[in-house]
Amino acid sequence: MVAHIRTVEFLGVDSVPVDVQVHLAPGRNAFTVVGLPDKSVAESRERVRAALSAMGLALPYERITINLSPADLPKEGSHYDLPIALGLLVAMGVLTHEQVEPFVVMGELALDGACTPVHGALPAAMAAPENKCGLICPAAPDSAVQNLLDRIADTKKTECTGFNSIFRVARTLADLDHRDTPSAENIATAIRRRDITF
Repeated sequence: MVAHIRTVEFLGVDSVPVDVQVHLAPGRNAFTVVGLPDKSVAESRERVRAALSAMGLALPYERITINLSPADLPKEGSHYDLPIALGLLVAMGVLTHEQVEPFVVMGELALDGACTPVHGALPAAMAAPENKCGLICPAAPDSAVQNLLDRIADTKKTECTGFNSIFRVARTLADLDHRDTPSAENIATAIRRRDITF
């Protein structure tokens, strides 16, 4: 059986769907990640192994293969930890496919099993409704980002393309302010410029 978990890769402010495929097979104990992972993705093997161990779960003594599809798209970032871990739990029979299928998943795992916030929650949240799914990710550390995520979840008045436009303007304003993430003021300004009320 192959477990499938949905996540995303980021190209600028856009998110591209990625299918995390987890396969367990008899044979020599191994844990391989394929699909053009960078070093941070390849290192997720050790974070996932330690996090599951901290929760009292041992990886099966089998050949574990993780494929990040599409295979020709470079993957980078620690946000693949949580989808890989959930895929393993599905493949091991701890979770069912039906429990995780409706969600896009992203998050970094600490060695004690805690989930750590990652960059990209906002564009992932805006893309999730377009793909008719929810989002599983640790709470965003930036209150402005969390505020907009809450608005996305609570309102039906604005289409995802509207939120995408808001985020693009807010991101541009943040870049002009030399900030890594949009501030509450950047987002408020972007909303006013789009003339959108919540």
